[in-house]
Amino acid sequence: MSASDDVSNETAKVSDDKEFEDFEDDFLCDPTRYKFYRDRKEWADLEPVPQDDGPNPVVKIAYSEKFSDVYDYFRALLKNDEKSERAFALTADAIELNAANYTVWHYRRVLLQALSKDLREEMRYITAIIEDQPKNYQVWHHRRMVVEWLNDPSEELEFISGILSQDAKNYHAWQHRQWVIQEYKLWDDELEFVENLLEDDVRNNSAWNQRHFVISHTTGFSDPATLEREIEYCLTQIKKAPHNESVWNYLKGMLQDRGLSTQPGLLEKVLELKDTHCSPYLLAFIYDCYEDALESNSQNENADEERKETLRKALDICDLLAQKKDTIRKEYWLFLGRSLQSKYGGGVSEEELPSPASEQQDMN
Repeated sequence: MSASDDVSNETAKVSDDKEFEDFEDDFLCDPTRYKFYRDRKEWADLEPVPQDDGPNPVVKIAYSEKFSDVYDYFRALLKNDEKSERAFALTADAIELNAANYTVWHYRRVLLQALSKDLREEMRYITAIIEDQPKNYQVWHHRRMVVEWLNDPSEELEFISGILSQDAKNYHAWQHRQWVIQEYKLWDDELEFVENLLEDDVRNNSAWNQRHFVISHTTGFSDPATLEREIEYCLTQIKKAPHNESVWNYLKGMLQDRGLSTQPGLLEKVLELKDTHCSPYLLAFIYDCYEDALESNSQNENADEERKETLRKALDICDLLAQKKDTIRKEYWLFLGRSLQSKYGGGVSEEELPSPASEQQDMN
């Protein structure tokens, strides 16, 4: 090997050593690189508390070294009931590793109050986490607590709207929205907000639920004008999407206390839709109306002929559902038909009632 080769190799070795030293210096100086709590001088006074899984854990979770390090020191803080800035900072690391840990959030709230932390800054912190994890129950609960402490819901509805624009059926966002509206009496524009969501997606069951929530807590459904308005609204939405179960549930929900058969003209309007917008949900609603009418007239001895006719129509609906419109639940509808006939068919001859199509086929 020539002298020039030796010099070249030595130069390369020196260069490699220098790059490693530079990397080592960068690692020590870069604040974004994680440094274990056990290696931090300011934490040397605290004895970490390892997780106790018992002597014979069945399935021991393989926590990462960083996770164990953070939570060992978190348990040590809890054990000592330490209320300090370093404890508050550590909760952020613990939440980053597991934002669903309720104990960490509770301890963070204790520290927020004990250290008189800036709650507006905490709201910004919470917002960032929810935007990243919008279905995390613990962070939504934490947000509610901080809003209560601030006694300021001014940013909440707009924030929740943004979350719902990503997922209009986010249960946690809706739960928080209902709490905010009810707690701070922010009802005024909510019905309009819900209608906009239903215009975007008439099948949004969460929006239908919110509509019921708003009206139940404001005008109520006992007001005739409100009830008529909501019925017409439902019928309009049914025409857009006849097979949308949500609107039928809403319609039945707002009438359940007064009875489906008591609302003047409703059954006739639904029957008009039967030929043009028929669906299993429409037929099931008609059946419910007939059943309600039978129950209402069961003690009226003077309505015998009317009862027979209503029973006949109800059994026709059961048969139509069983044989054509909802065959996957055929046995269910046949059972309801038999039950209805057994309960309300007293005094009615077999000839006066329709024979189920299935029985007719068997006879043939």
